Amino acid sequence: MAYNPKDHYFKKAKKENFAARSVFKLEEIDQKFKVVRPGMTVLDLGCAPGSWSQYCSQKVGEKGRVLGVDLSPVTVKLPNAVFIQADLRDLHLEDVFKEHGFTPPFDLVVSDMAPKTTGIRITDQARSMELCELALDISRRFLKPGGNFVCKLFHSDDFTKLRDEIKKSYERFEAVKPDSTRKISKEIFLVGLKKKP
Repeated sequence: MAYNPKDHYFKKAKKENFAARSVFKLEEIDQKFKVVRPGMTVLDLGCAPGSWSQYCSQKVGEKGRVLGVDLSPVTVKLPNAVFIQADLRDLHLEDVFKEHGFTPPFDLVVSDMAPKTTGIRITDQARSMELCELALDISRRFLKPGGNFVCKLFHSDDFTKLRDEIKKSYERFEAVKPDSTRKISKEIFLVGLKKKP
């Protein structure tokens, strides 16, 4: 089957006013593992163009809040979300949280971060792995015990190393390739459930 950028999920996202089709990947993960609930505070890493934040914003409701960080600007406007355009590696997150009225720990950390792809598979996989390690480190620092973690990885041989790291910090580990992920995609989503105290 030929690659079709305007596939079913693309059209569905447009119709439902989501910024990107990737929203359905998070929705599917949430339906399986119930990671997003009303009243939660969510940290969304690599949030542009904003569809994961839109989904979380709807699910957490007016008592919840979402903080999104990305290198690219986010243009969606949400009543309970704040977006910061910055490189996570350069940010002093404690200051960012304070400045925008967030008091960690968060209930949920999600990361849809992906490297700017080079087309060289091994390079892209290594960079994806680095971003996952960064997201995992942030979840270890700022996620509350019992909280959940979701991150995207370009599948590679490093997968087992990352899985073992997540298992150290979380009671349960799951790897998911949602139906809305394109068949040719190497993306896999790693889920850490119930962070250990």
